[in-house]
Amino acid sequence: MASKRFIVEIGTGIDLHGENATKAACRAVRDAVSRSCLCGIVEILGIQDLDSLDVEIVVAVPRPGDVDLDKVAAEVPIGRKTARAVEGGMMVKGLCVARFAADFDQVMVANAAITVFVEK
Repeated sequence: MASKRFIVEIGTGIDLHGENATKAACRAVRDAVSRSCLCGIVEILGIQDLDSLDVEIVVAVPRPGDVDLDKVAAEVPIGRKTARAVEGGMMVKGLCVARFAADFDQVMVANAAITVFVEK
């Protein structure tokens, strides 16, 4: 059987004080996940085993090599997950607050796209 896309959801995450790519990416994934209720998978398609779904996670951050993809994938509560990081996102001037993260004054923005596939 071929897999078909059931849903694509987009999210945004931000690390305000630490320039932490993993933290921003995880927040972007949580944002995307929080926008979707996949009731159609159960109620229309009759799929009961949500871990049988394939879930593709793509995060775009300024420093993709800094992303812990296992932590990012752990943010998605269902499916057989694959995660990858690509160049993207944004860095903007922020404020260095030593009590939050010394020596960091940039805001890191990450974007995430989560695609859920079903067998058709």
